[in-house]
Amino acid sequence: MRIAVDAMGGDRAPDEMVKGCVEALNAFKDHDIEIILVGQQQVIDNLLQDYDYDKSRLHIEDALEVISNDEKPVNAIKKKRNSSMMVGLQLLKEKKTEAFISAGNTGALMAGALLKVGRIEGIDRPALAPIIPTVKGASLLVDAGANIGCKAEHLMQFAVMGSVYMEKVLNIPSPRVGLVNVGEEETKGNDIIQEAYTLIKATHLNFIGNIEARDIPAGKADVIVCDGFVGNVILKLLEGIASSLFEILKQDILKSWRAKLGALLLMPTLKGLMKEWDYAEYGGALLLGIDGLIIKAHGSSDASAIKNAIKQAEIFVSKDVLSQIRNEIVMVEDKSNEQ
Repeated sequence: MRIAVDAMGGDRAPDEMVKGCVEALNAFKDHDIEIILVGQQQVIDNLLQDYDYDKSRLHIEDALEVISNDEKPVNAIKKKRNSSMMVGLQLLKEKKTEAFISAGNTGALMAGALLKVGRIEGIDRPALAPIIPTVKGASLLVDAGANIGCKAEHLMQFAVMGSVYMEKVLNIPSPRVGLVNVGEEETKGNDIIQEAYTLIKATHLNFIGNIEARDIPAGKADVIVCDGFVGNVILKLLEGIASSLFEILKQDILKSWRAKLGALLLMPTLKGLMKEWDYAEYGGALLLGIDGLIIKAHGSSDASAIKNAIKQAEIFVSKDVLSQIRNEIVMVEDKSNEQ
């Protein structure tokens, strides 16, 4: 299995990208994984001198240009065709790799994916789908920013794709699908949300109905469906709350020696809690609906996050999730045409 990684994309590139790839190779020695680092060859070669790894399983695809985070997506993908991001997407399009991971410019990655790789047949809009922690485990948020405005059909497709991922990759049988709304009643929300409710309900998915924002961290749904505007607000709010809570806890611990002693006793529990709420543990957000596996790693991803993204990609590919999504979309369309 070949997995390409954008060595030049992200706040900590290329150092942490290269380190993460080496760590993945060393951690998954018994896995059939080969990694293609896409970026400036001389820079990558220099960094690799510091590591011990199986050189037969790591290759470099030279790409001289870099798309920065502050560049406009459409301009960037048109002007920088020899960038690490666009070269990586080209490898995916040509089936020279089974997956592509990038921590670079999100807008450019989504625009480039549509231009280079294209959509799965039957999917109108790709969606950005990150795993988010809840008190009951992991949930999938679909969409987290790829589509600011959506039609009801798009939300239904998000539900189908998210359900397939949670069942096949995270092994959750009959995952619960919830539609984000301002109330639980079927009649709540605008016309688009109400129509989406009807469409999702008509599928074979385990649709639990509308969920409110407070239900999300409680883990009420395994798949959280919303448009990209709402999803991005939810994602950023959860990140902010988690960061603030840990900061408040840290400040309170430093106030007295009793608190410090208590924290010392609770340290294993606190470390476990921080690990559960760390985005790096989940690798990255999937760009669902593209006809090839693309993972958007967090912009500040370190080596651990990249290593976990590679593991995430391996599971996705080995379980042939793309084919599963294609099949589910066909089933939903056939059922819709019968009605």
